[in-house]
Amino acid sequence: MSVRTTIDIPDDLYSTLRERAAREKVSIRSLVILSIEEKFKPERRRVRMTVPLIRCKGKLGPLFPTNENPYDLIFG
Repeated sequence: MSVRTTIDIPDDLYSTLRERAAREKVSIRSLVILSIEEKFKPERRRVRMTVPLIRCKGKLGPLFPTNENPYDLIFG
């Protein structure tokens, strides 16, 4: 189902819209609908990562300290 509506578009904006529609070989209607859909598309929710992106097997390397005090590493 669709709804028909009328809007007033300034002349300079309409000419830009008409030129772009001709350049892209699409209708003005499709450009307007695509623009509205882009403006009102649902926002993507950000997912907070709680696990490593890459899981590894085996022992951790020497650059991954586990027993050291972080303050000793930073200020030592």
